[in-house]
Amino acid sequence: MLAAGQSKRLKGENKLIKNYKKKPLIVHTINSFKRSKVSKIIFVLGYQNKEVKKIIKKSKKFIFVLNKSFKQGMSSSIKSGIKKIKKKDNGFIIAQSDMPFIKTSDINKICNSIEKKKYLVHALKFKNKVGNPIGFDISVLNKFKKIKGDIGAKYIVKRLKNHTNFIKVSSSKVFKDFDLKKDFN
Repeated sequence: MLAAGQSKRLKGENKLIKNYKKKPLIVHTINSFKRSKVSKIIFVLGYQNKEVKKIIKKSKKFIFVLNKSFKQGMSSSIKSGIKKIKKKDNGFIIAQSDMPFIKTSDINKICNSIEKKKYLVHALKFKNKVGNPIGFDISVLNKFKKIKGDIGAKYIVKRLKNHTNFIKVSSSKVFKDFDLKKDFN
């Protein structure tokens, strides 16, 4: 779970600790993942890492990683997080922590698809839109070691389009991430 960004568009506020519906934004995403089939959640922290970590209630499922290079973009956070994934794992999911509408059922659809071992990539899709979070077979892990800058999981989806299971979701709302003050209204 990527939680290292600088929230630049919120001018001085960290969106992950800003309240949305009486809870810090990151808590909504965490709760959906905690209730899912995911066996462990790796939090990649960076900007204001101590403040963000304070909000996250401890769990046996949680592993924390500090990305000291968070200013270099999303790829640096992905690279920091994948270091904690073990080769014996079936796969992994890359998720942003600013997506409060992601459903546990959609996360479980990704997990179920990974378990079947038929595809390398497991992406949620509504009509023609592909969104996050995105799951990957463990064999794809090395492809992430070469990414640079503000490149994320969608880059790998494009490269492995023919090896992707596109999982239908009922609404594009699940893809909504929060970046602006108006998103919190």
